[in-house]
Amino acid sequence: MGRLFGTDGVRGVANADLTAELALGLSVAAAHVLAEAGTFEGHRPTAVVGRDPRASGEFLEAAVVAGLASAGVDVLRVGVLPTPAVAHLTAALGADLGVMLSASHNAMPDNGIKFFARGGHKLADDLEDRIESVYEEHRTGAPWERPTGAGVGRVTSYDQGLDQYVAHLIGVLPNRLDGLRIVLDEAHGAAARVSPEAFARAGAEIVTIGASPDGLNINEGCGSTHLELLRAAVVEHGADLGIAHDGDADRCLAVDHTGAEVDGDQILAVLALGMRERGVLRRDTVVATVMSNLGFKLAMEREGLKFVQTAVGDRYVLEEMKASGYALGGEQSGHVIALDHATTGDGTLTGLLLAARVAETGRSLKDLAAVMERLPQVLINVPDVDRARVGTSTELATAVADAERELGETGRVLLRPSGTEPLVRVMVEAADIEQARSVAGRLADVVKSALG
Repeated sequence: MGRLFGTDGVRGVANADLTAELALGLSVAAAHVLAEAGTFEGHRPTAVVGRDPRASGEFLEAAVVAGLASAGVDVLRVGVLPTPAVAHLTAALGADLGVMLSASHNAMPDNGIKFFARGGHKLADDLEDRIESVYEEHRTGAPWERPTGAGVGRVTSYDQGLDQYVAHLIGVLPNRLDGLRIVLDEAHGAAARVSPEAFARAGAEIVTIGASPDGLNINEGCGSTHLELLRAAVVEHGADLGIAHDGDADRCLAVDHTGAEVDGDQILAVLALGMRERGVLRRDTVVATVMSNLGFKLAMEREGLKFVQTAVGDRYVLEEMKASGYALGGEQSGHVIALDHATTGDGTLTGLLLAARVAETGRSLKDLAAVMERLPQVLINVPDVDRARVGTSTELATAVADAERELGETGRVLLRPSGTEPLVRVMVEAADIEQARSVAGRLADVVKSALG
């Protein structure tokens, strides 16, 4: 069996790859593995279970809840809430385990299961591996030890979760948002109630779009992967800015008052400068991935801030932040982690902090985001090549060295094998878009000839 857990939990087409049987079995396995690890020692275990609005989340939630309760875990069902809300409530309620059912920005037919450990942190890789191993062992016939009588878990609906989470968000804001008009695109997803409530309580005048989830329309032509509607709405309503989330609201992208996109790199830059002013940007350092635009790196250096790079994936950003004690990190895609206030990327919190910076300074988001200039970036995926030889091909190494000399200090080359497909990603940045396209095209040709 291939590894079920990816970088962000278990995902697949609901009721095809991700079945009720799999959801139930993984939940039982998770309970047994955490019990073996001593997590439940000395008390009756509790889990927080939430989901996004996908139709498939209804039966998958039922399967997860049944699995946990059958293993002796009391369950608090918090209903439709963002992923970071489930993480926060897992910590705030002192739960031993959190479970979120969502496929984030993926299309509606997909769904996923993500487990959180006590404190709202992602489960360690070794625990995920153990859960998968135990699940497979019992899937093929080994009987579970099952509690009976009073030992079975009890299931309770926890309706205070939304208010509790929103109160947390408001409580960490450095200032209110009075005087701002903000358009919110909720992607017909998990933040459809949370985000408008939080922004309104913080004092903003809000206009909402994509806030009518029906179980089928999540991420459909809206949200952080489709900014067209948000751009138009911001201009139409004369708003100061717009905020877009994805289906589970762990990411945030923005547009300024002209409708221009403000991506995750620019958001990080704006927040970093504000945090430094307030003295809360520990070691004056921001963490981001190797896919961050070179313009971000140049801006941070110009502003006297340090920039630490990690591999692609918010999990690697978070690992570096926790290991080195940094307060702010994120990805170009809009996963932003403010570690003093959240254990994972939090799109609603990010949007609130960005709007708070606009309100605090009295400057437009366009002006604030201009702290960094996004250099033209060209990405070419080269399929059907031997991605394992990216690091050993002398022909490719020579081509990359030649390209880097041509680009000089104002350009960058990144060749990265895909983690899931037989292809290599060629990314080139340059001060001029035509130069970036030319260099990327030549490198893609070399990848085909050297690795094909």
